[in-house]
Amino acid sequence: MGRLKITHSSASITPALEGTKVTVGGFVKSIRDLGGIRFFVLYDMEGELQVTASKATTRPEVFTKIGSLTPESTVVVEGRVKVAEQAPGGVEIVPERIEVLSQAVVPLPLDPSGRIKSTLETRLGARVLDLRHPVRRAIFKIRHITLDAIRKFLSSNGFLEVHTPKIVATATESGAALFPVAYFEREAFLSQSPQLYKEILTGCFQKVFEIGPIFRAEEFNTPKHLNETISVDIEAAFADYEEVMQLLEKLIAAVFQEVGERAREELKIVGVKLSTPKIPFERLTYREALELLEKKGVKVPWGE
Repeated sequence: MGRLKITHSSASITPALEGTKVTVGGFVKSIRDLGGIRFFVLYDMEGELQVTASKATTRPEVFTKIGSLTPESTVVVEGRVKVAEQAPGGVEIVPERIEVLSQAVVPLPLDPSGRIKSTLETRLGARVLDLRHPVRRAIFKIRHITLDAIRKFLSSNGFLEVHTPKIVATATESGAALFPVAYFEREAFLSQSPQLYKEILTGCFQKVFEIGPIFRAEEFNTPKHLNETISVDIEAAFADYEEVMQLLEKLIAAVFQEVGERAREELKIVGVKLSTPKIPFERLTYREALELLEKKGVKVPWGE
C-alpha cells in the first residue's frame, strides 16, 4: 500500500457524497472513546470533520490507532462518507485507513483552542500550535483575501505589479531611521520605502504598484510596530493628487466590499462587522487638519 493522497477538504464533504471513498488530512482536535465506538474530530484550513469507528466493523489496527491518537497530531484518513445528523456538517467518515504523519507529544505547551490563556512568550515559542487557534487562522485568511482584493482592483485599473530592491545604498525618505546591513565590503541598508524605484518605473510603465516589506529602525513598546511591515504602494504618471485620492477611495471601498463578502465566517470569528465606506471621503486641507488637532490640545507647527 502506498502513501495516502488527500482527495477532499473538510468543507467539500457533504451528504451528497454518502458512500463515496474519500481521503482527508488535517489535525486532531478532540478524541472520544466510548468503548465500542471511538471517534475524533479532524480539522483543516476549511473546517471540521468527524471520524467515527465502531469496534465491530472497523479493522482492528485502525481502531487501535485511533485509541493512540493525541490532540493536534497530524493525520490522513481514508474512508467512506456517511450521513450523521449529530456530526459537524451532518456527515462523518467511517475510516478504512489512517496514517499518522506526526504524533503530538502531550501535554501540549499551550492550548490551541484558547480556553487556557498563554503568555506571548509561550505563544511565540510554540507558534505552530498558536497559529491553529481559530482567531489566528481567521486573521490570516482575512489578510489573504484583503491582499487578493487589492491586487485584483489595481490590476483591473491598469497597474503593473513590481518588486523593488530591499537592500539599498541610501535612504529613500528623509526622517526615517535605517537598519544597516553588511554588504560584503560596503555598508548598505534595508529599504524603508520603494518610492524612488516606483518613480523610475512610472517613466516606462506609467502605473505601478508594490505589495512588499518595508523596514524602519524605530523603537517600540507594543506588538504593533514599523520595524518590519507590509506596505501597499502605488505610483501613477500623468495623474494629480486629486486623481490619486479618487483611486485610493475606490480601492478601499472595493476591498471592504470584497472582504465583507468572501470572509463572512472569518469576520464573525474575530468579532468584526464591516460596512463599506461611502465615497467620496470627507476632505480636509492641511490647515483644517492642524486646526482640528489644536482644538484637541495637540499643537503641530506648520510644515511638520
